[in-house]
Amino acid sequence: MTDIKGKAASVEFRNVTKVYPNARVAAVDQVSLFVEPGRLVTLLGPSGCGKTTTLRMIAGLEMVTSGQILIGGEDVSALPATDRDVSMVFQSYALFPHMSVRENVEFGLKFSGFAKQEIGDRAIAGLKLVGLDGFGERLPSQLSGGQQQRVAVARALVLEPQVLLFDEPLSNLDAKLRRHVREEIREIQQTLGLTVVYVTHDQEEALAVSDRIIVMNNAVIAQEGTPRDLYDAPASAFVADFIGEANLLDCEIRRVDGETATVALGPVTLSLAARGLPVGPGRLAIRPDRIEIAPAGTPNSLPATLKKVTYAGSHLECVVQSGAGEIFAICGDVDAPIKAGDAVGLSFPARGPVLIVP
Repeated sequence: MTDIKGKAASVEFRNVTKVYPNARVAAVDQVSLFVEPGRLVTLLGPSGCGKTTTLRMIAGLEMVTSGQILIGGEDVSALPATDRDVSMVFQSYALFPHMSVRENVEFGLKFSGFAKQEIGDRAIAGLKLVGLDGFGERLPSQLSGGQQQRVAVARALVLEPQVLLFDEPLSNLDAKLRRHVREEIREIQQTLGLTVVYVTHDQEEALAVSDRIIVMNNAVIAQEGTPRDLYDAPASAFVADFIGEANLLDCEIRRVDGETATVALGPVTLSLAARGLPVGPGRLAIRPDRIEIAPAGTPNSLPATLKKVTYAGSHLECVVQSGAGEIFAICGDVDAPIKAGDAVGLSFPARGPVLIVP
């Protein structure tokens, strides 16, 4: 039996720009990035930010206007898609409805110079790898959405590409199935050591599957880092609000000592990472689950009044009015004795507020 193996390669963009004919602005503007071999990196951002164009340029489905794309250290900027060792899994799955599952998986292999027996063996191995052993003679219409997605993954994997690309692969699945299939994709990627570039606009999906996330906005990279880096320390209001929810509050940076800033949020004094910001007006991003609702009058807390308390099963969702503005907070104690109209104090743990670029 043939085994499917990974042959991971790096992906690098060097000042890549893509301008479509008659377009007023660039779809991708001077983007430089590096994807290490064997890593899953997600391009995340809103519609129109440039993430899908970036993916299509890796695949060779779009050609660069300027700059270089390297795969495995080789410049492929001028190569067509057929000459790049890259496979792509599309949002629509793109399965042939009149072909069996096995024939769909074999389709690309027939153009790759393999003998008939090798093609069959690879197809069987690919289906087994994605948990569809024994489904080879079925038609795509006889499979669930999640199973069809796995057929598309198997078809890409059997070619043993240097880079595997996913374009919004879960957008056609319901919420429960999305979680299951993304776990399968991540497991296959890690088992085979594949280099994967994954596009989504879903921040929860990106946090769950990625080694690293590249957040794009308006054709450029807004920030990149590990999922924890981006969630814990967003650099801007856009990143803070796009990856999870965040309260964006004005503050005053009173003093900067090296890498530490003393920050005032109303009567509350905070010691935070300065992040290169100077003394003066500042901006804070605070995650709702990193705010503590304390009794009114608690030392170093922000006086506030509860406007709304909503039971959400595993937690309480609280809308709070304070001198710093309206704040959304999540309370993990569903039995907390709080109700709308109560005076409270808002406290902020050390890992809570983050200074961002105003």
